[in-house]
Amino acid sequence: MIEFRSVTKQFPDGTVAVDDFSLIIPSHKTTVLVGSSGSGKTTILRMINRMIDPTHGSILIDDRDVAGLNPVALRRSIGYVMQNSGLLPHRTVAQNIATVPRLRGVRRASARSQALELMQTVGLDAELADRYPSQLSGGQQQRVGVARGLAVDPNILLMDEPFGAVDPLVRAELQHELLRLQGELGKTVVFVTHDVDEALLLGDQIVIFRRGGVVAQKGTPAEILASPADEFVASFVGADRGKRALHVEHTRGGDIVVDSDGNAAGVLADENAAS
Repeated sequence: MIEFRSVTKQFPDGTVAVDDFSLIIPSHKTTVLVGSSGSGKTTILRMINRMIDPTHGSILIDDRDVAGLNPVALRRSIGYVMQNSGLLPHRTVAQNIATVPRLRGVRRASARSQALELMQTVGLDAELADRYPSQLSGGQQQRVGVARGLAVDPNILLMDEPFGAVDPLVRAELQHELLRLQGELGKTVVFVTHDVDEALLLGDQIVIFRRGGVVAQKGTPAEILASPADEFVASFVGADRGKRALHVEHTRGGDIVVDSDGNAAGVLADENAAS
């Protein structure tokens, strides 16, 4: 479990990025921090592994204050996946995935073997192991980034807009891949995005921010959609425009789900047939 207790972060120029923020992030679930640019969500994420330290307040992982932990050791124990993958261009795929295990003293052969296993886990063909990042597609690079984040088998995986730089089709594929991985691995995932649809798809818990790290609402996707806390939240999730107000229309080809603008949103599945 990760707990923020009255955390404030003020930068030297006087900017308050996060103001008196408190939150419990449950273990083995995905918590999504969502908000526009400048809302403090990435600052909050980076305080977990001490890339940024708070000005006031405390952050605890399993009841241990991270301020008392060695920041380098802490970062090596937590998976971190960023936008644009952040891969080292002069290292191969396998070498990139093995970066942290090698830093922690794992032998080269063992680290490579583990990297090949992780490639399979994230849906990458082993034949890509000796290619360089420039030889991969954007989606493949992001999968390598996820594999690298998982390389030390961390309990906690931090993901900072990891799918924001790929095209919509690849992004949807990566989102569903993450859902599959989380179903298998059960990590404590903290995921940052500005995309509310992505948040609603991936999050067990969603935290919606106003500017300055102020929480507008937190809850499950169902709780937030069913009862937005205020007009800001309703507008953010699209409830005020009827974007989420779906209904069923009967057609010759079957029942389809339609939004308030008349756009097809999906097909109504027959649960009995699926089972």
